[in-house]
Amino acid sequence: MKTDEVTLPLEEEIVDIADFFKVFGDPTRLKILFLLEQGERGVNSICEELGMQQSTISQQLKLLRARRLVRYRKDGRNVLYRLNDEHIHAILALGIEHYQELQ
Repeated sequence: MKTDEVTLPLEEEIVDIADFFKVFGDPTRLKILFLLEQGERGVNSICEELGMQQSTISQQLKLLRARRLVRYRKDGRNVLYRLNDEHIHAILALGIEHYQELQ
């Protein structure tokens, strides 16, 4: 009996991918990502929308930036955040689709 050879990503890649998905495991970070999916926003706007403290939102945005899920640009004194790329949009859409199928 011949079995097809299974090719797994390298261990380092597996660890990095696992770290990437861990970011999606926090409800506050997910809320921020879903807000940013609707368009670019500043920290104050995110705080108001979520009813959360600026320090909490800033801490989460720092982590999201470090993991390259969001990026920012400066507009004068304001810092505006948005999703980094279409892959993040796709992951969020798949999450919603999967959730809805389970209902």
